[in-house]
Amino acid sequence: MTTSSAVELHAVEDLPTREAARLLIAEYLRWIADSAAANYGLSFDIDAMVSSDLDDRSKFYPPSGRFYVVRHAGAYVGVGCLKRLAPAMAEIQRMYVQPHVRGVGAGRLLVERLLADARSIGYRVVRLESLKVLSAAHALYRSVGFVEISPYAENSMKAYQSAESMDIYRSSALFMELRF
Repeated sequence: MTTSSAVELHAVEDLPTREAARLLIAEYLRWIADSAAANYGLSFDIDAMVSSDLDDRSKFYPPSGRFYVVRHAGAYVGVGCLKRLAPAMAEIQRMYVQPHVRGVGAGRLLVERLLADARSIGYRVVRLESLKVLSAAHALYRSVGFVEISPYAENSMKAYQSAESMDIYRSSALFMELRF
């Protein structure tokens, strides 16, 4: 467990943290899906994504990944994951903090922990993708050293978008990278 000013990170490893992660990822993906539909005309299968995130042990779980929920004021309020893309490369996914607790340092604590984990695992590059409308998230990522890059082929939405809609998705998202 990692703590910062009443914000705690808990690894997703038991039934309560798995259920919290399931609810938070579904909430996050519904919010993203609404934004993607309204701003870009995109859609994706939320249930399939949540199932994959929680049930595929090779995705976010150790040894090659990390999966955390954020706890604040007695409630689970955020989630974030690290996924292996290649032997020296990882991707941050599902970074989400509920709106009512943004500004307490939960997002920063989470991204800094994921980056520390990436370094300790041996990753030399960490990537992420985020819808262009999420400018507050981009500011956080830039503040810890991420820079904008061209879209990368192994992005996480590839499995959830039709080939025809991938160009629309790529133009709707910001792709970023941090090198150690």
